[in-house]
Amino acid sequence: MLRVRLGVLGLALLTGLASPATASAAPAAAPTVEEQRLDRAVPQEILARSGFASVAPEFARALAGARSYADARAVVARDGAALWRRAVDHAQGRGPVGGDLSRGDDRPLYWARLGMTREVRGWEPEFGLSSGQRAALIGELERTSRGQADIGYPAREGGVKRVLVTGFDPFTLDADIRISNPSGASALALDGTVVRTARGLARIETAVFPVRWADFTDGVVERALRPHLPSLDLLTTVSQGRVGRFDIERTNGAWRGGFWDNDNIGRTETIPVTDPASQPQWTTTTLPYAAIVAAPTGPFPVYDNTTVTEIPAGGTFPVERPDGPTPGSTAREGGGGDYLSNEIAYRATLLRDRLGLSTSLPAGHVHTPVLEFGPDNPDQVTDPQFVSNREAIVGQVREIVRVAVGS
Repeated sequence: MLRVRLGVLGLALLTGLASPATASAAPAAAPTVEEQRLDRAVPQEILARSGFASVAPEFARALAGARSYADARAVVARDGAALWRRAVDHAQGRGPVGGDLSRGDDRPLYWARLGMTREVRGWEPEFGLSSGQRAALIGELERTSRGQADIGYPAREGGVKRVLVTGFDPFTLDADIRISNPSGASALALDGTVVRTARGLARIETAVFPVRWADFTDGVVERALRPHLPSLDLLTTVSQGRVGRFDIERTNGAWRGGFWDNDNIGRTETIPVTDPASQPQWTTTTLPYAAIVAAPTGPFPVYDNTTVTEIPAGGTFPVERPDGPTPGSTAREGGGGDYLSNEIAYRATLLRDRLGLSTSLPAGHVHTPVLEFGPDNPDQVTDPQFVSNREAIVGQVREIVRVAVGS
């Protein structure tokens, strides 16, 4: 992917502690740009051919049965978690087939989730719903349906390593609404799996993140990762990058380059983080990049990518540096660019460093090859090349993780 302080009453409403009668009901919210794409033919075909078309209607019926805000929170948490488990099971060959779309596809999860968030956004229960409560419900649905609430490891017995891998939603959907994201497919395929490494067994947990600037500004990455980083043996953020190659991104930059996200919003600015006074312009991978590049992990070449774009100290214009940033420079692109893949890598590694884990936790970013359709397929939602390409990428992500945690 190469871009108020609350009073006592407001806090109570967001956490579900106040009774609905104390809140002023807000009107239903309009669907987002992202949700509006759901009505197009391709998303509906993907849902129908995967067996996920019933997810949003069943959720809407359950939500309609809620008689209080607390009931609604329970429905959202339950059904969001169920969607994540269903998508993981589907990708890993468990449960009903549901249709003729290949099981490893990440797109049914994406489109089904949007159907659910759109239902919450337009819901007007009799007991009334404040704008803060509606936002809290959507936030809970996002968190649970992305696996962020599902991260958990068994007790440390037998030296089993703990690995966390993150992926992303599809993006650039206005260019081609059929698009899938191999990082999201990798997350579904790897969640809860165990791999054998040179240093013993490793348990992999995964989560998926949105392609939206606002969520990152609001701290979605830090909230999801902070509870787990101190106990991990490896953290790998993953996204789709360049055609025909994997990249281990050596350096991440503190800059947003303005490319539009899934809600067609752009941001051009320094990445906003807490305590900006201590914010570095660059963070660095601690993944064992040399071992990964040298290992036979799969059919695609894997590169140690050291290139960045910077404004040199005392300079005015951006300069590309093939060997990484120079002292005192200002970031304009990390190895992974200036979009949300660079940003998740920057935020994750900055969090690693601020938690004092820079020397103990291998953490960094992996860019996968672009997932491509066959050359003679201008409009079908799948084809044999698309499926085999995805399977090869997912398999190589697994091997890269195995090598990294075993090095």
